[in-house]
Amino acid sequence: MKLYQNEISSATSRVRIALALKGLTAKALPVSILGEEAESRQDGYRSVNPQGLVPALLTDSGALITQSLAIVEYLDEIQPEPPLMPETAEDRAQARSIALAIAAEIHALLPPRIGLHLKTAFQADGDAIAAWSRHWIGEGMGAVERMIAGSRKGAFAIGDQPGIADIFLFPQAISARRQGFDLVQWPNIAEIVAKLETIPAFQENAPAPRK
Repeated sequence: MKLYQNEISSATSRVRIALALKGLTAKALPVSILGEEAESRQDGYRSVNPQGLVPALLTDSGALITQSLAIVEYLDEIQPEPPLMPETAEDRAQARSIALAIAAEIHALLPPRIGLHLKTAFQADGDAIAAWSRHWIGEGMGAVERMIAGSRKGAFAIGDQPGIADIFLFPQAISARRQGFDLVQWPNIAEIVAKLETIPAFQENAPAPRK
């Protein structure tokens, strides 16, 4: 397998964590994502992934899978152990709800292309773009905290084993902390992240800080 990725990307981090938990490997193919001239914005990469986003996984059979949730679920199907999805239909739905609240509602408003559009279309400066990001992180993580608090039954987001909800939560929480948020304001998230930081698959595959 080959993984088109960028190490600062929290979406890439999700896939790298899942690969590590499964004991699977994929050849890393770096794709730059910052600035107007980023490789992700160019025709060469868009011929691979029309959305121009990372990550994208090229399977051994030559199929291309985009979107981190689809990739993580694919990895869970081809390598069932350890399972990343809970046992019951209700718990699986709750796990996906948390994952999507992060991927579709928080992260979707934060990538470099969003900041670039705010700058070019609305003349937003760096402070305005940072304030935009902080607003959506704060609102979104507060909602995720309440989601977890309402359904939590174990050490992690769903149950006593780290799974897909934690794979999506961890990179977003690390990114939030780097932007000045104190995770203690979200006690369930803070407790879960502290546990996840002791697990090598999570610790070693956190998104890299922006330089």
